[in-house]
Amino acid sequence: MPSNPPFARSSRITKKSSKLPSLRRSASSPFAGFNQRKPIQRSKTKPEYSQRNEDLFSESLDDIGIVNTLATADTSRGVVGIIEQANISMFDPLPEKGGFHSTRIAEILNFRRSLPKTVTLAHVHALSMSPTATEKEVVDLCKANVLRKIHIPGRGTGGSTIGEGLILFKDLEELLDRSESIDRQLKQKFLAQLRARISSSLHTSAFSQTELSSLKRAGFLTSTTQHFISSPPDTTFCLPSTSIPTISRAASGSLAAIGGSNAVVEAGGSLALRRSSSQSDTSDIQLSLPNAGPYLRLLESARSHLLSLLHKSPYRELPLDLLCERWDGGIAADGGNRVDLGKRARGDFVGFFPSRTRKWKTFWGLRFEWVLAEAMGSGLVECFETGSVGRGIRIVS
Repeated sequence: MPSNPPFARSSRITKKSSKLPSLRRSASSPFAGFNQRKPIQRSKTKPEYSQRNEDLFSESLDDIGIVNTLATADTSRGVVGIIEQANISMFDPLPEKGGFHSTRIAEILNFRRSLPKTVTLAHVHALSMSPTATEKEVVDLCKANVLRKIHIPGRGTGGSTIGEGLILFKDLEELLDRSESIDRQLKQKFLAQLRARISSSLHTSAFSQTELSSLKRAGFLTSTTQHFISSPPDTTFCLPSTSIPTISRAASGSLAAIGGSNAVVEAGGSLALRRSSSQSDTSDIQLSLPNAGPYLRLLESARSHLLSLLHKSPYRELPLDLLCERWDGGIAADGGNRVDLGKRARGDFVGFFPSRTRKWKTFWGLRFEWVLAEAMGSGLVECFETGSVGRGIRIVS
């Protein structure tokens, strides 16, 4: 028999567990007996779609040729066809399962219905084959009272100005007929004055002050800027009271940088906001459209958002399909892969609702192709062929 057995007893002292239930520690919670697990660590911030695809486009896209126009088979019907198609395809239809409640649906539909059926001239140029032929066609249509130009001052800076808008004369007549604040006689007189002139300006002498006030309140007329008329200064030049150090410290472009608002008067001249007798008789007023302000604000904010999406990429350029997906809020245009399509067919929830995206919260469902035509026609972006991933869009430097 071996002296050292293979399984020797341990000399450790062990305590016997008590079998009595009264000696057990009472649970502080009725759920203490359930199995517990650590909570899932969730990130506080959701990763942006630009970070997901950052490694795919870390290099500049290949450029094998500039695309000068976005014209397709649907936009080859001339200027009138382009305007009609742009008005129809401005917004995407409301998705059936987009997460919209009835109040929000009513707001979106009412906002769309209130906008005038106008299109900027830059939008038409982006969808036309020849800019020269388009300009000639616009002039001919204005002479035939089929089209009317609308001057849009003070919107945008530099090459990004909106400039001019176009509206069909029948749509302008429809807007005038729906206006309840203008009587029928004034409507007919206003249309007669529009048919007699090709430009978007009208003479104030053709209307009375009451008629002008009614048309301005309805949104069909807007006043032009007043002219500054300066009288010739005296031969004796006097220095203004503002000192040279004060002028040098003023911001460039401000009134303080030229000596203040009374600099001309203090130098011996006079400046007045008045019109001469000839100008007051032949002064012009510009044609406008009701609710043009919300339309222009929507256009400017949409173009700015499109440029901000391109600024997030390293080279300020993206493939056309990826830029469209980002405009839609990261929702693929084709509905996703086969698994997502199957879930949607069964009515299951996939991803997040479109109502939570900026496209529907801020831009009322504005379509990507419409915004792209506005930005490209204004010269803010350009389209080019890559040869590998389709067309690309980049910011014009």
